[in-house]
Amino acid sequence: MKELSEYINKISPIKDDTFDELKKCFKPLKLSKNDFFVVENEYAQQLGFLKKGIVRAFFLNQEGKEYTKQFFVNYAIIGSYTSLITKQPNQIAQQALTDCEILVANYSDIENLYSKFHDLERLGRKIAEFYFLEKEQKEIEMALLDASKRYLIMREKFPVIENIVPQYHIASYLGISPTQLSRIRRKLKD
Repeated sequence: MKELSEYINKISPIKDDTFDELKKCFKPLKLSKNDFFVVENEYAQQLGFLKKGIVRAFFLNQEGKEYTKQFFVNYAIIGSYTSLITKQPNQIAQQALTDCEILVANYSDIENLYSKFHDLERLGRKIAEFYFLEKEQKEIEMALLDASKRYLIMREKFPVIENIVPQYHIASYLGISPTQLSRIRRKLKD
């Protein structure tokens, strides 16, 4: 729980009594490589704190082609935030790309603590704001930057994934083909 406490306090510090109640909501979970934390078309009920490993969020188009939306590398909050809030089925799956260690909580248990602990409610808002800003930044990068610049940003943001994650997932995240990714990597090595 130490990692969770440190992660939280970097975002928005909470009181010790708040954390004592919050940590009661979390239970350890291990995911094996390729296991799903979030399954498409199911209703989300849990969120997780990724302590160790790599998870990708992705969706499928009507033809069954995968699009990697995001990578999560420890430490990170994972789960289908949209489904948790709207009570609608997930549209984006989350799959372990490595063996993962996660602390999992029922979102409703955390929501129930919001009215009692305003510092926890503020933390929830700060996390939502962070993911909103991150989503907007990626949209701007996809629209305004060429693939080489997006690749360099991805490497800086996720330095550990390059030799672990399959290249076709990285290419999908960048919005390019695996062949284009190979060309970019080759050009940058020269």
